[in-house]
Amino acid sequence: MAKNLEIADLKRIAQRRVPKMFFDYADSGAWTESTYRANEEDFAKIQLRQRVAVDMAERTLESTMVGQPVSMPVALAPTGLTGMQHADGEMLAAQAAEDFGVPFTLSTMSICSIEDVASVTKKPFWFQLYVMRDRDFINNLIDRAKAAKCSALVLTLDLQILGQRHKDIRNGLSAPPKITPSFLWQMMTRPQWCMGMLKTKRRGFGNIIGHVKGVESMASLGVWTAEQFDPRLSWSDVAWIKERWGGKLIIKGILDVEDAKIAAATGADAIIVSNHGGRQLDGAPSSISVLAEIVDAVGDKIEVLFDGGIRSGQDVLKALAIGAKGTFIGRAFLYGLGAGGKAGVTEALEIIRKELDITMALCGERDVKVLDRNNLYKSGLETKPRMAQVKKKKTG
Repeated sequence: MAKNLEIADLKRIAQRRVPKMFFDYADSGAWTESTYRANEEDFAKIQLRQRVAVDMAERTLESTMVGQPVSMPVALAPTGLTGMQHADGEMLAAQAAEDFGVPFTLSTMSICSIEDVASVTKKPFWFQLYVMRDRDFINNLIDRAKAAKCSALVLTLDLQILGQRHKDIRNGLSAPPKITPSFLWQMMTRPQWCMGMLKTKRRGFGNIIGHVKGVESMASLGVWTAEQFDPRLSWSDVAWIKERWGGKLIIKGILDVEDAKIAAATGADAIIVSNHGGRQLDGAPSSISVLAEIVDAVGDKIEVLFDGGIRSGQDVLKALAIGAKGTFIGRAFLYGLGAGGKAGVTEALEIIRKELDITMALCGERDVKVLDRNNLYKSGLETKPRMAQVKKKKTG
């Protein structure tokens, strides 16, 4: 794979190599995709403060995320069907993250199982949990994550009901995939991807198939998953999950100050400001546009992490400067994975590291841990809580 300069280069290669239904699954949002687009576009509204004639030597990007040392404050986000972007995708991405010194987060809806990833890594990874109606399955899943020595549990709260993604419906994405002329054409035009899939035995949902009574194949999986996401999920569920897990707990899917305050009161170790990549509530604000008010509200009570729309090291710097202690990349690493497997994920991380390092230097900083809002122009950043502004307008 030729040297690529930006994440967009990896995206173009991945689009050529990954079958359309699986590329679109990763590269799409709910309904009109307005929130998906805003996640990326709103970063451009934040301007950086350039400094000159300052010492830029001996820079460091080393930091910590939820107490874990990291080579830079970036983690690989949990993404479903990662193993459909490239054969054994979760295993390859986890290895790339481990070599790079950043956390990898395995999704409940992964193709490779917890045990698969544990078998090819030496350091603990993180595991992301969806809450299903089948509590026995959830308890078993937590126990499997503990047995694999996962060092943090990422509890996702914003998928009680699945948001509609038009591209998936139009592409006929299903479990198992329907054999249609369009599907066959996609396979025929992606021979490299097909060869990889033929060589691996991991083509189903490894965390589910064989671990749920009655779910022994992809055919039976579809019926089970359609009924399992729990619309009754509440904050009381966080308590028993926290007790069952007994380790570091990160709550993902926070986009509102009130929810952030409730999450901080649960005793969790961190929250992730996220709108699920624009894949759930279309029309919700971008993650970056609400980060400041959430940091201001709970940043002194709980570690605030960020997810949503990062496509460059500059985006990482902006989130850190606003107040996030760490960031997650999802689509950025998936593009790398689809483009070139493990090497592609490593290249995506290298691109982001280089951009973060150079941008930090040009902002006059040498240590990523000291970035703050003084590194940004205030004209591009809303720092006051929206509700306070609304009340002021009503009483003015």
